[in-house]
Amino acid sequence: MEIEVEKQVVGEKIISEGFTFDDVLLIPRRSSVASRMDVDFATKLTRNIELKIPLVSANMSSVTESAMAIAMAQQGGFGIIHRNLSIEQEAEEVRRVKRSENTIIERPFSVKPTDTIERALAETKKHGISGLVVVDENGKLVGILTHRDLMFETGGKLVGEVMTKDPVIGKWGQPIEELLELMRVNKVEKVPLVDENKHLKGLITARDVLKKRNYPHAVRDSRGRLRVGASVGIRGDHKERAEAVLAAEADVIAVDVAHGHMERVLEIVKWLKVSYGCEVIAGNVATRQGCRDLIEAGADAVKVGVGPGSICTTRIVAGTGYPQLSAILKCAEEGHRSEVPVIADGGMKASGDFVKAIAAGASSGMFGQMFGGTDESPGKMVFRNGKRFKMYHGMASWTALQGLKESDRTPEGVESMVSYKGSTKEVVSNLLGGLRSGMSYSNARTIQELWKNAEFVRITNASLRESHAHDVDVI
Repeated sequence: MEIEVEKQVVGEKIISEGFTFDDVLLIPRRSSVASRMDVDFATKLTRNIELKIPLVSANMSSVTESAMAIAMAQQGGFGIIHRNLSIEQEAEEVRRVKRSENTIIERPFSVKPTDTIERALAETKKHGISGLVVVDENGKLVGILTHRDLMFETGGKLVGEVMTKDPVIGKWGQPIEELLELMRVNKVEKVPLVDENKHLKGLITARDVLKKRNYPHAVRDSRGRLRVGASVGIRGDHKERAEAVLAAEADVIAVDVAHGHMERVLEIVKWLKVSYGCEVIAGNVATRQGCRDLIEAGADAVKVGVGPGSICTTRIVAGTGYPQLSAILKCAEEGHRSEVPVIADGGMKASGDFVKAIAAGASSGMFGQMFGGTDESPGKMVFRNGKRFKMYHGMASWTALQGLKESDRTPEGVESMVSYKGSTKEVVSNLLGGLRSGMSYSNARTIQELWKNAEFVRITNASLRESHAHDVDVI
């Protein structure tokens, strides 16, 4: 799909024309979609990872850590942990997501009977869990330390003195249905799983079983765990960071730079594919050639967008960028040719922009500001004039660049506040509601049909004003 563009020759330079979301509208067409609820959002994040909804939370330090990644995956989308953390902190955020839901937990956290209650309490706090299994020096199960066991303990005792001895146990490899029945009959919330020699092999919890039932559309890996991505840079500790987050079992590595069409980025993408064979998202780019080069280097998805974000000032500071809708159109054409998804990153101010981005060929949309004001974002909550806001900053802002030497700290982003929006689930619902409507207007039941059926029309400033509420006093 293309929008006809004009090209002017100035001296020896060809100046082409590009468009962004406010420059166009989708043309409504005859539709057989009887209900907005008849549409299917299934899409791909990368070559080999499927999503139930085409939404990704941005790998920004004020947007995505484990809480956001969990919320996104539960709803069928995806979150990518930012890299403005120590290597161990980023790996721990990945582990939190992977352990947040797991029908059967392999290698559950454990303590020994001779450990102190203080250590046990510290472990539960560190990992965000309510109890621990207890094993001896040979790894054999000897008890379980539950929330009830720890409820009134503050220290001064050993684990062996307060643990529940002879807990209800299951056999490693026993069918899930039998284990659930074991939990029901014995009215217990946790069942350790052991082998024939009573060595601890795993753990099943009622909480994880219920979570799986409550989120039937969640995006999970082959072992039933929520999926999550992690970011690395292209210099410094990038190799150690990649190794650590992959050891924590991140599903995707995102090579995170503002200008993705660089030789160094291509080298890192190739290195990741050769060294680990992992799924790699690379970017950001804004041209067909940039997308093609990343794909040829091995990228499994390409992020599109140079300068469109609400807190990005790259176009003002560096005078560089490309109108976002045109960038998506060009890169998506290349991506579709190679069967590699492209991710529209930035510039989408409302659900209508999201619809246009997907219609232009993107497989998913990445949002920062939209999710930055939610409960699950790590941004600090602030109050101003009786209203709630959350702090939100770009990954090239002064805050994000702290720690770099001065010559590398030219900011291309700003510090800001965004209005508090409640839960991530509400934001996701609003975005998907708009996408449902947009797809029905274009006679599209699937995202692939939207790519095929969508037709854009250029509009004037007068038409843009007409598109918004006008000539009324909005209450």
